[in-house]
Amino acid sequence: MSAPLRPVMSGRTVLVTAHRRSGDLADSFARRGASVRHAAAMSIVEHADDAQLLTDTRALLDDPPDVLVATTGVGFRGWVQAAAGAGLDDALLAVLADARIIARGAKTKGALLAHGLTPAWVAASETAEEVIDHLLAGDLTGTHVAVQHHGDGSTGVDEALAGAGARVSPFVIYRWGPAPDPQAVADSVVATADGEIDVVVFTSAPAVTAWFAAADTAGVTDRIVTRSAAGDLLFAAVGPVTAAPLEAKGVTPLVPGRSRMGALVRAVLDHYGAEGR
Repeated sequence: MSAPLRPVMSGRTVLVTAHRRSGDLADSFARRGASVRHAAAMSIVEHADDAQLLTDTRALLDDPPDVLVATTGVGFRGWVQAAAGAGLDDALLAVLADARIIARGAKTKGALLAHGLTPAWVAASETAEEVIDHLLAGDLTGTHVAVQHHGDGSTGVDEALAGAGARVSPFVIYRWGPAPDPQAVADSVVATADGEIDVVVFTSAPAVTAWFAAADTAGVTDRIVTRSAAGDLLFAAVGPVTAAPLEAKGVTPLVPGRSRMGALVRAVLDHYGAEGR
């Protein structure tokens, strides 16, 4: 029988700003004693509703890539699922099998292998910067590169490869839309400024931008930044891309060593003195 989890978050309130997998985040903190509020700063337009993705996929079948850059496991699976809905999955996988495949991390590699595709190279750091450096080490002139993106967009990959002479075809597997409940976001920024929130958790850069836009509209950004600087408010970001717009606001967020939601939760728990699992 396992020992009960220590309630290291007892008495603290965590604001979850994510749309996708928000329930998993909320449960992880609630199990350690936190009160959790949810205000999704952005919504997600899923791949099944994205006609542009299918249009771009059909174009790729007629113009196969030399290189595929896969950036997320969930995004790649979503791409194949969307293609399957249109009867294009077998053709897509056949085209991609002939490309040199670059994976941004282990989870992306796993998704590729699950679909019968073997990466030629995997970024150990799981960062776009390492992918860019690897590809720019070779001659990309005239190379057709397909890049599978998540909702944050290219994070500089498309621009860097195009600047090196590659012909880039981007594939955005899901897109960001407006907050599903704008009032909840507006209420959350005021609550944060008023000291009702102890931790604000972000899993995407667009969510940071949208949340602080709501804070700017409410006129409470300075109060939020002041609370953070005083150590009364913790911001946590899933990775360096998500952290960048926080830093631009003058906030120093907690960032885990790996860009994973599980690592993000552990980093917050460790910050408050968690021990064991």
